[in-house]
Amino acid sequence: MDAQDAWRMGQLRRAAAAALIGTAIEFYDFFIYGTAAALVFGAVFFPELGALGALLAAFSVYAVAFLARPLGAVVFGHFGDRLGRKATLVVSLLLMGLATAAVGVLPGFGVLGWWAPAALVVLRVCQGIGLGGEWGGAALLIAENAPAGRRGRYGAFLQLGPTIGFVLANGVFLALQVGLDERAFRDWGWRVPFLASLGLVAVGLFVRLRVEESPVFREQAEGPRKAPVVEVVREHWRTVLVGCGVITVGYALFYLTTTYALAYATTGLGVASTLVLSMLLVGAVGMGATVWVSARRSDVWGRRRTLMGAAALTSAWSLVLFPLLETARRPLMFVALAGAMVVLGCLLGPVAAFLPELFPTRVRYTGVALTYNLGGVVGGATTPLVATRLTAAYGTATPVGWYVAGLGVVALLCLRLLPETVGAELGAVDGGRRRAPVLGADPAA
Repeated sequence: MDAQDAWRMGQLRRAAAAALIGTAIEFYDFFIYGTAAALVFGAVFFPELGALGALLAAFSVYAVAFLARPLGAVVFGHFGDRLGRKATLVVSLLLMGLATAAVGVLPGFGVLGWWAPAALVVLRVCQGIGLGGEWGGAALLIAENAPAGRRGRYGAFLQLGPTIGFVLANGVFLALQVGLDERAFRDWGWRVPFLASLGLVAVGLFVRLRVEESPVFREQAEGPRKAPVVEVVREHWRTVLVGCGVITVGYALFYLTTTYALAYATTGLGVASTLVLSMLLVGAVGMGATVWVSARRSDVWGRRRTLMGAAALTSAWSLVLFPLLETARRPLMFVALAGAMVVLGCLLGPVAAFLPELFPTRVRYTGVALTYNLGGVVGGATTPLVATRLTAAYGTATPVGWYVAGLGVVALLCLRLLPETVGAELGAVDGGRRRAPVLGADPAA
C-alpha cells in the first residue's frame, strides 16, 4: 500500500468513525423524546387532556420534528452541496445537542401552563431541523470516500449509529426507572438523559472536526448554479418520491416497535415499562447484527434485491407483531419485539449506500436528505398517531400491523421502479452533473 492509498484508507476510517459517533449522538437525542413521550410527557406537559388526549398530544409534538426534518434537509442540503459536507455536519450536531439539552431544563405545565408545551414544540422543531441535515451528510461522508465495491460495508457503520443511539437512549431510561421511584422519575429523573446530551455532543464535535472534506465534493468541476433543492425538484423529483416510498416502511416499523408498542404495552396491556425496555434493548442487539449483515451482503447481492427481500419480510412480520404482543406472555412479547427489530435491521443496512448512489454529486446532499426525511414524515410522524387511532377504534392493535404490511407492499412496488446501483461511481462526472439512474431501468442494460 503506497502513501496515497494509506492516506485514503485513513480518511475513510475517520469518516466512518465520525459518521458512526455523530449519528449515534444525534439519534440518541431524537430517540429520548420518543421514550419520554411514551412514558411521562403526557403527564408533565399535557395533564389536563386526559390519558388518551395527553398521549396523543405527546405523540403529536413527537411528530412535529418529523415535519421539520424536510426543512432541515433543504437548509443543510443547500449549504452541504455548496460549501461542503464537513462544516454542515458540525452545525447540525450543535443544533440538535443544544435543543435537546434545553428540553432537559424546560419547566412543565404546572409551572408555565400552556407555554410549556408551546416551548416544547419549538425545541422539537429545532431537533427535527438538526436531524434533517444529519443523516444525509453523514451518508455522503462515507459513500464519497468508500470504494464502489465496498460502499455497503462501510455504510453499515452509519446505520449502526441509530442502533447505538437507541440503545443509549433506552438504556439510560431503563437505569433511571430501576434506580428511582415513580415520583422521582416523573419529577426530575426523565431530565437526565436530555442534559447528558451536552457531554455526548462534545465528543461528537471532537471527532467530526478531525475529518477532511469529501474528495468527491472537492473534485467536482462546479456546484449547482441554482439552489440545489430547485434542481432536485425539477430533475430528480421522481427519484425522491419513489425513494421516499422505500424508506417509509422502515420508519413506520421502527417507531411502531420502539415508541407506540412501548406505550401500548405499558398503558393498554399493563406490562411494566422496565420489562418492555429490556426486551427492546436485547432486540436492538439483533438489529445491529442484521444491519451489518444486510449492508455487507448488498455489495454482493445488490442494493435493490436485498431491500426487496427485507420489505417482503417486514410485511409478513407486521401481521404477527401485535397478535403476539397482545398475548401479554413474556416469551411471545419478546419474540414480537425482538423479531421486529431484527427485520428492521435488514431494511436499514443497505440504505446508506443505496440513496447516495441515486443522485449526482452536485445535488447529492439535498437529494439524499430530502428522500430520507420525507420518508420520515410519512412513516415516522404519522404511524404512532395512526396506530393510536386504529387501536382506539377497533379495541385491538392488530389493524396497525396490516397498515405497516401495506407500507411494505408499497416499498416493494417502489423498488421495482428503481435501478440497481451497486458498483456505481460517485465521481464528479460531467462537471458533477452525472445523470441519475433511470427509473425502472434494467441494471444489466
